[in-house]
Amino acid sequence: MYTGIRRGLALLVLMFASVSASALELKPTRVADDVYALVGPTGPRTYENYGLNTNLGFVVTGDGVVLIDSGATAQTGPLIAEAVASITDQPIRWVINTGGQDHRWLGNGWFREHGAEIIALERTVRTQREFAEQHMSGLARVLKERLDGTEPVYAERILSGDSAGLNLGGTEVELRWFGDAHFPGDAVVWLPEQRIAFTGDLVYVDRMLGILPWSDVVSWREAFHAFAGLEPESVVPGHGAVSDMAKVRRETGDYLDWLVSEVRAA
Repeated sequence: MYTGIRRGLALLVLMFASVSASALELKPTRVADDVYALVGPTGPRTYENYGLNTNLGFVVTGDGVVLIDSGATAQTGPLIAEAVASITDQPIRWVINTGGQDHRWLGNGWFREHGAEIIALERTVRTQREFAEQHMSGLARVLKERLDGTEPVYAERILSGDSAGLNLGGTEVELRWFGDAHFPGDAVVWLPEQRIAFTGDLVYVDRMLGILPWSDVVSWREAFHAFAGLEPESVVPGHGAVSDMAKVRRETGDYLDWLVSEVRAA
């Protein structure tokens, strides 16, 4: 009997640990003065983490906050805003979308309702429109009522071309497309003064790259090497810990090189 009880207690502990490990916890990680990352879990989307298994970030400027990506649902909006408010009382003025995957932009509506302007490249918005229904359906199966209130909301400031320079409160922000990656239209936010890159899904560390049927690996590889020419001092990847370029090259660049040169040939 006691053996059975011990096994039952052990199972409960494991179940609790699993739930705790997958719960959403947004703690700002300082990258540089006024630049922060919100590093999400590297595992799958779960009910507990609100589908937010990705990295976001924000920049505090002299005229408000630039938020990089808006999360997976309307219900993650207050959690992200609370994390920003733990650092600054400045309002979130801009939300920049780096990609078309659900957890990068389906929280747009909440931030628009709270006064933020949504900004994205035209090619990114095109991908969002193409995948919106599929992503909403997928999230509904996992998140259930935690998807309530979420609707696809697209940028009101849509930027044409492959890059654009922006300035808020004296802080220079560039939005750049180097080539299609995990999804078509994946873009990078580059802070030229600080030499910091928020790469969206161009870069993964601490986990395998997500190679999906619509992921163009050859383009992804070329985009990575073009991005690497920036020589950032710090990189906030789409997934994984804030890194330097040595780690980024090893875990994303070298893997893409191997896929194209070896696996493609095989």
